[in-house]
Amino acid sequence: MQDHTNDPVWKQVIAGSQMLLVAFGALVLMPLITGLDPNVALFTAGIGTLIFHIVTGGQIPIFLASSFAFIAPIIAAKGRFGMEETLGGLMAAGILYIVLSGLVKARGTGFITRLLPPVVIGPVIMVIGLSLAPVAVHMASGRTGDGANQLIPYDTAIWIAMISLLVTVVMSVWTSGFLRLIPIMFGIIVGYVISYFTGIVDFSPITDAPWLAIPNFVAPAFSTGAILFMIPVAIAPAIEHIGDILAIGNVTHKDYLKKPGLHRTLLGDGLATSAAAAFGGPPNTTYSEVTGAVVLTRNFNPKVMIWAAAIAIVLAFVGKFGAALQTIPVPVMGGILCLLFGSIAVVGLNTLIRHQVDLSQARNLVIVAITLVFGIGGMALGQMEGIALCAVAAIVLNLVLPGKGEAWGNIDETPDH
Repeated sequence: MQDHTNDPVWKQVIAGSQMLLVAFGALVLMPLITGLDPNVALFTAGIGTLIFHIVTGGQIPIFLASSFAFIAPIIAAKGRFGMEETLGGLMAAGILYIVLSGLVKARGTGFITRLLPPVVIGPVIMVIGLSLAPVAVHMASGRTGDGANQLIPYDTAIWIAMISLLVTVVMSVWTSGFLRLIPIMFGIIVGYVISYFTGIVDFSPITDAPWLAIPNFVAPAFSTGAILFMIPVAIAPAIEHIGDILAIGNVTHKDYLKKPGLHRTLLGDGLATSAAAAFGGPPNTTYSEVTGAVVLTRNFNPKVMIWAAAIAIVLAFVGKFGAALQTIPVPVMGGILCLLFGSIAVVGLNTLIRHQVDLSQARNLVIVAITLVFGIGGMALGQMEGIALCAVAAIVLNLVLPGKGEAWGNIDETPDH
């Protein structure tokens, strides 16, 4: 194994730029879909990564950025509570990680895997992906994410969306090495170029934007309804986090669950998510693409991620950069999201398959069936609905129904972002 810890600073900066490039496509899609500011997302990704490394003693080569698991809840919460109260709910979700961190330190990791076995997490992850399917289709068809307004003629939009999707698929399946890590970037670039030639790209926001500008930070507000709505959504990313820590540990041949400890990594994630929401950014999570880049480059130096964070923070203050991102046409994103949202659902399905959850058992069938219908159908009970409600229902059913669910073994399934 090559040691990169003593690389000169310029090499670390280049490696950090490469890591940010790998995470970049998915990093900016999240805020563009949910209506958050992409410059704020870059800033909070950088700040969150720095917080994580401070809490964990700079021992793990990890980059934190916006989580896809929160897209559907953010869209729903924005419509119901407004942006400020949605951010307050996201801060509370970060606090849940902090509470879990304290419980792990006091009681070990066993209670998490007992409370959240595959039969609970699998269908919840499936709901996260499947509930977003209409958003992807609306955007691919040239409409807004909620389908309310037609922004681009359907015939033009669908061609752009399908070509963007095709390029992303080709780069994901038929390429190798570094190119396979950035399929979203290629999909966006090709879709953007085609959109330019069809005349649907508006460059005026770039022209009007200053070169240097403070990101559009938004302060959170707090309401009981938004907090109760958002906290249960953090359950699936909690398992995602454990899976990513195990995955990066397998790559670097170190046991990060022991040193620095799962309680520290959960604390870092929680503080990073709450800090992101405090500035108006999306919640933070570890990035599977970045883990893939670590595998490919064999560069296990955590300082590389600190440089990636610093570069993200600097880019956040380039006004024209954020304006350029916001000119990406809706069908370009919609085509790529058809793959990304479906991939999240498949991760949930794979969780059930790999852990051999027996759906012929009545208890498992009941848990999965009710979770899927509550989540995809948008069932509402009191202040909870959709993904939040189905997550709580899955946990409660698993605790009260007789019999025992399948255990995790090695937790290595992680929803992408």
